[in-house]
Amino acid sequence: MSLAEQHDYLRRRLSRRSALRTGAAGAGTVLGAGLLGGSARATEPLGTPMLYAPSTGAVPGRRVAPFGRHLTFGSDPRTQMRISWQVPLPVRGPFVRVGLRPWELSRRIEAEVRHLHTPALSDSLPAVDQYYLHAALDGLHPGTTYYYGVGHEGWDPAEPNHYGSLGTFRTAPRAAEAFTFTAFGDQGISYDALANDQLILGQDPAFHLHAGDICYADSYGQGSTADRYDARLWDQFLNQNDAVASRVPWMVTTGNHDMEAWYSPDGYGGQLARWSLPPTGPDPRKAPGVYSFVYGNLGVVALDANDVSHEIPANRGYTEGRQTRWLDRELGRLRRTPGIDFIVVFHHHCAFSTTNAHASDGGVRDAWVRLFDKHQVDLAINGHNHVYERTDAIRGGRPGRKVPIGEHTDPVRDGLVYVTAGGGGAMLFSFPAPDSYEGHEKDVERVETYHWTGYHQKELDTVEWSRVRYTGHSFLSVRVRPGSRPEMRVSALAESGERIDHFTVRRSR
Repeated sequence: MSLAEQHDYLRRRLSRRSALRTGAAGAGTVLGAGLLGGSARATEPLGTPMLYAPSTGAVPGRRVAPFGRHLTFGSDPRTQMRISWQVPLPVRGPFVRVGLRPWELSRRIEAEVRHLHTPALSDSLPAVDQYYLHAALDGLHPGTTYYYGVGHEGWDPAEPNHYGSLGTFRTAPRAAEAFTFTAFGDQGISYDALANDQLILGQDPAFHLHAGDICYADSYGQGSTADRYDARLWDQFLNQNDAVASRVPWMVTTGNHDMEAWYSPDGYGGQLARWSLPPTGPDPRKAPGVYSFVYGNLGVVALDANDVSHEIPANRGYTEGRQTRWLDRELGRLRRTPGIDFIVVFHHHCAFSTTNAHASDGGVRDAWVRLFDKHQVDLAINGHNHVYERTDAIRGGRPGRKVPIGEHTDPVRDGLVYVTAGGGGAMLFSFPAPDSYEGHEKDVERVETYHWTGYHQKELDTVEWSRVRYTGHSFLSVRVRPGSRPEMRVSALAESGERIDHFTVRRSR
């Protein structure tokens, strides 16, 4: 089924359930009345994000604590930040206070409320109402640290008893300077995800890239009517990440587990409720996980590989080619922009990977690899396969140059290195033989694997480009340096803090 077909299926199923419950309510029993009330709520058109400003509230605002803060950049990371958070119940007058000192939060910005209603999609799950709040901070000073607090009527972060809830962020500098960013995919909710979060904070990153399969509220992720969805997991996920995402902009894109069919025909109504991502892509309302931004001397491009995937085609072609045409234009624009030394792309499904679970997606290869080569992209970061795997430099689908651990590569001369950073916290996958015991392999010359050529269609491969493979939880840390000889120093860190891989990207002039 396509996502639009699943959306219609769920709406029809809920409507039939509502009709049955309404019929049962005709008996006039107390139970029947309760079912009628529940079913009426389930059929309200509240599946898409909307403003919600209740005139009354059963719980005083002073007793409703905000949680799940997460930052994202606006279109210009030097002057714009978006602050998002959650409340468990409706509140009045939500806002953000911001200032240059924690005791001087003089600027107050009103917040937008996006109310997301999820009906009982199965007999074992309750209906859920979630309230996501978003504040847009514009006109900020570049390279500046700000303090902020989130609140609402009855809960003012400027009051002394709430000082402990204040957060900080730093805007991008006006001129290029050295910085670090981190990245992974396939995080979910787990102790391993928490461990990675703590290590990421220790890297002091300017921002973090999340390459999709964010929360796993949809546990199956196949884009089918068999998918199981529990919206409450988003509450746990955002609470889990509050300590790091409240300080580090958490820049996400969408994976196959992030297509949530109930909310909208394209599956992204839930993402639009929870995230405020840069509106720089071809269609920010339809494809929220497609955008770009510039930080210092680095251009970053986020892509939604659900649009091109052969393996899981539920949303294949939903942008009708607009994303790929935009990608071609945007990579060309970034490559021509003075001061941008490097371009990084990140998306979920892998063009080059060798795991037993998902391996490589031929749809990504067919749609985008040619454009990455054309515009000499410097680094590609993916998730989907729950491992760490790093290729040699690849050009035209073939190895351009071997890049052993500790070596450097030149994208102009050698081609592009693809990194699968899918060890963010979800259950791990395995590789085909020769397999690693706890998982560190390097310099494996030939691997028997496959790539997807269509839905349930595979083609076997024998590849020589898989250079480093690791089956533990891990993440990427990338140090970007400007100057007369700019470089990106890419490291992969295990959950223990051990560095399991590193290489350097330097572009020739």
